[in-house]
Amino acid sequence: MSDDDRFIYLVFTAQQRLRNYLKQALAKEGIKITPAQTGILALLLENNGRTMTELSQALSIDNSTITGLVDRLENAGFLKRQPKAEDRRISLIYITPEGDRETRKAIITLQEVNKEITSGFSTDEIEAFKRVLKSFFTKFNR
Repeated sequence: MSDDDRFIYLVFTAQQRLRNYLKQALAKEGIKITPAQTGILALLLENNGRTMTELSQALSIDNSTITGLVDRLENAGFLKRQPKAEDRRISLIYITPEGDRETRKAIITLQEVNKEITSGFSTDEIEAFKRVLKSFFTKFNR
């Protein structure tokens, strides 16, 4: 069986290439955050003041990875942590004005890449592929 016949190999390789392409697209536009960091910041744009656990669950990323991403974003000035009033052991994560601006620029670039990668496919093909990808969410739910 060749590598190209293995579904897992194809999905993994596509994911790696897409991740690298997204990083390059962001860097080309002078955007200082990565696709993974954009995910965290975009969630905070939707609902500011989330916990690390909420971010971890929303992005399906383990807590240790979220911690590292949040540390780097905080050091860069894109977000800040504040202890939760009711339980000071828990930190709430807030996007800063600089993080807001950077995230909005990144979202525009990612939307352009999304249009680029879906061009050349019919609506039916895109919808079928989305169904396959979304099936992973239920099949491999933590």
